[in-house]
Amino acid sequence: MRLHRNLCFAVIDGLHQIFNENEYADKVVQQLLKRDKRWGSRDRGFIAETTYEIVRYKRLYAEIANVKAPYDRDNLWRLFAVWATLKGIRLPDWKYFYDTPTRKIKGRFDELSKVRKYRESIPDWMDSLGLEELGESVWTNEITKQNEQADVILRVNTLKTNKKDLRLKLQSENIETEFLPQHASALRLKERANVFRTEAFKKGWFEVQDASSQLVADFLDVKSGMKVVDACAGAGGKTLHLASLMENKGQIIAMDIYESKLKKLKVRARRNGVHNVELKVIDSTKPIKKLHGKADRLLIDAPCSGLGVLRRNPDAKWKLTPEFIDNIKDTQTEALHQYSKMVKPGGKMVYATCSILPSENEKQIDKFLTSEMGKAFTFVKDKKVLAHKSGYDGFYMALLEKINE
Repeated sequence: MRLHRNLCFAVIDGLHQIFNENEYADKVVQQLLKRDKRWGSRDRGFIAETTYEIVRYKRLYAEIANVKAPYDRDNLWRLFAVWATLKGIRLPDWKYFYDTPTRKIKGRFDELSKVRKYRESIPDWMDSLGLEELGESVWTNEITKQNEQADVILRVNTLKTNKKDLRLKLQSENIETEFLPQHASALRLKERANVFRTEAFKKGWFEVQDASSQLVADFLDVKSGMKVVDACAGAGGKTLHLASLMENKGQIIAMDIYESKLKKLKVRARRNGVHNVELKVIDSTKPIKKLHGKADRLLIDAPCSGLGVLRRNPDAKWKLTPEFIDNIKDTQTEALHQYSKMVKPGGKMVYATCSILPSENEKQIDKFLTSEMGKAFTFVKDKKVLAHKSGYDGFYMALLEKINE
C-alpha cells in the first residue's frame, strides 16, 4: 500500500480532534469524509478505517511509541508510524517518519501483546472490572471480539418491503447482502458500503441496526392495536422496529429526555412510513404520571456503559470512567422504578442494555424484583448476548410481566 499525504493528514487531524478535543469519533470521521469531493470510496475507506484502528489501539500504540497524552502532532505521527509499521506498510520519505525504529516497534509489540490490557488496548480499571464481573475466559474472549470491526447489519422495514425484495434492490445498486438465519428481519452487507446513498434507504426500505439490537423489539411481544411505550427512545431505532411489528396499528409513545433525539426520530418515522408514533419529551414527572397503568407494553432501553458496543464506538474506551458506570447504575435503578409504573396489570415490559456487565443487567433485575415496586412483577425470561459467541453486539434483555390484580 502506498500512503497518500492528503489522506494521512486527514487521519492526523481526526485523531487530534478525538484525542485532544474529546470529540466523538463517528462525528469526526463523518466530517473528514466530506473534506474533498474528489476522494473515491477507497480513499474514504482508508481514512475511516485507519482513524478507527488507531483510536481502537491507542494505548498499545502509545506504549510502543513511548508517547503520552496530550498528543501533539509529532506524537500523533508517531502513533501513525506504529500503525503503518505493524500493518507492514512501507513508510515514505517524509519528515514525520525520520528515525522511525521499525525493528524496535515490532519487538515492543511482541512483548506487550502478552499482556491483555496492552494487547486489547484498554484502561487498567476497565480490565479489572471486566475480569471481576465476567471472569478470565469470558472477559478475554469478549474484549478481543470488541476490538474487531463490526459488520454492517440492516433491518428490513416490513411496512414497505420484505427481505428478498430489499436484497434484490440493493443488488441492483451494487451492494451484496446475505440473510441471517436467526434474525427474521436482518441482512448483512458482504462488503462495507455507504448504504445511506441508496435509493432503497431514501425510500425507507431499511434502517441500519445491529442484529442483537433487533432482538429487543421481538422480545417485547407486541401485537397490533396495543398501547406501547418506548421510555428511552433516543433516535428511535427500536421504536421503528416496534411500529413495523405492530403493522402501524395501535399506538407507540416514544419518550426521551432529549428533544433533539426525538426530532431525529420524527424524520426517520416519516421516511419509514410510520404513523402510529407519538413523541413526548420527559421534561418533568408529568408525562410519566399521565401514563401510569396505561401501557400494554413498555420498553426501557436503559442508558448504560455501552461495553457491549465498543466495536462501534472504540473511543468510548477512553471516555468512560468508573464514576460514570457507578452513576449510570443509579440511573438504571431509577428508570426501572419510575417507568415501570406505566405498565398496566397483565402488561409486560422489557429492560434492555447494550452492556455485558451483570451489575448493569441481571443484578439490576434481581434488585428491582425484590423492591417494593418490583413485587408487582414476575420474571418471564431474559437473554444475554455476548459478541464473541454471537458475532454481533453485546446486549442484555429481560422480560417481566405485571401481575394481573
